[in-house]
Amino acid sequence: MNDFSKGKVWRNIIAQAAPLTVAQLVQLFYNIVDRIYIGHLPGTDHMALTGIGLTFPVITLIAAFTNLFGMGGTPLFSIARGERNEAKAEQIMGNVCSLIITTSFFIFGVCYLLKRPILYLFGASDASYMYADAYLRIYLFGTVFSMLATGMNGFINAQGFPKIGMITTIIGAVMNLILDPVFIFVLDMGVSGAAAATVISQAVSALWVMRFLTGKKTLLRIRKKNLKINWKLACSIMGLGLSGFIVQATNCLVQIVCNIRLQTYGGDLYVGIMTVLNSVREVLSLPVYGLTSGCQPVLGFNYGAKEYGRVKAGIRFTAGIGILYTFLAWVFVMMSPHFLISIFTNDKNMILYGSHALQSYFFGFCFMAFQFVGQCTFQSLGYARRAICFSLLRKVVIVVPLTWILPVCGMGVNGVFAAEPLSNFIGGLACFCTMWMTVYRKIGDGN
Repeated sequence: MNDFSKGKVWRNIIAQAAPLTVAQLVQLFYNIVDRIYIGHLPGTDHMALTGIGLTFPVITLIAAFTNLFGMGGTPLFSIARGERNEAKAEQIMGNVCSLIITTSFFIFGVCYLLKRPILYLFGASDASYMYADAYLRIYLFGTVFSMLATGMNGFINAQGFPKIGMITTIIGAVMNLILDPVFIFVLDMGVSGAAAATVISQAVSALWVMRFLTGKKTLLRIRKKNLKINWKLACSIMGLGLSGFIVQATNCLVQIVCNIRLQTYGGDLYVGIMTVLNSVREVLSLPVYGLTSGCQPVLGFNYGAKEYGRVKAGIRFTAGIGILYTFLAWVFVMMSPHFLISIFTNDKNMILYGSHALQSYFFGFCFMAFQFVGQCTFQSLGYARRAICFSLLRKVVIVVPLTWILPVCGMGVNGVFAAEPLSNFIGGLACFCTMWMTVYRKIGDGN
């Protein structure tokens, strides 16, 4: 279904979201599988997992710049398609490709040269640094592959080829699943082997994406003439993608602050526990993230085609399913914390203390869906400033200050874990209610 103005809106959303969610789940396995293997490495206790957790801010920063261009360009691309302006759509896609490649080399250079002070800034101890460094110094070589595979894959989905987009990540993930035990255990490379397997897998995914988008099977393709950056267009791309960038960049900031406070009040053990909690959150957040990502091209296309009734129907459907899912996920976490922690580690202390932390961290998880739906709507319809505002509100205005202040107020490490649910409640409701009052209710019911 390449024309999103035809057929049932909810079917179009599901048709996009289902394979996209599977693709993102498989993509997530790149890092999740690494953590599971590393968490069960013999003789490392929780220290190897703690070291991996220290690299999260860098990995998140790479994702932030990917979002800046990929998530900024994809809605503009969908709107241009809805307007039947294929030349503009191809120019957008070509510019995004060039921006991603240029930025990836800059990120690699800065992070590689400064990785030691960066890791200590992020909360590393002398004991955990060796594991963090072993992973990051190899992982950084895959920066360009990671950004291309993730950032450009959205243009495959936006053209109505979600199954091809799903295959993109399946190919890389299957390779990662096979290579991880080989590099980690057979070749006895440990943490470095996990990073090497990830880089090779990301390279294969990136090659697949670029081959499809430059080939004959796609509707719109990357052309050499469109690779020259048009800075006016680039500003529009980055302006719309800024909300996605801020979401990830502020996630990076939160991870840094969390690691610092946990190192201060709990030591390496709690930094490792946060690594597990972040992993569980990524997995459980993925379906609602896939749903909102899948609805973006549908909302954007119909908005560009002035099918406003279909836009409102899409928002209602996405909100209902997202809230229902996150409520059920919350119940699941409350009932099985030991099981979820034990997937990532067999360390008894980490399972014991991590189970309580997990329940605190995920309290009121359903309110996260309100944030996702509000952000998705703002971004899909081109309301960049509002999307940016609420990205900053939840992370910078709410989470970071609470993460820093609550431990001082007698809560210790529990204060770090309590900051997340409080931000979901306050920020999520504020974002969704504002979207409903200022966008949804003002969209016309017809052409």
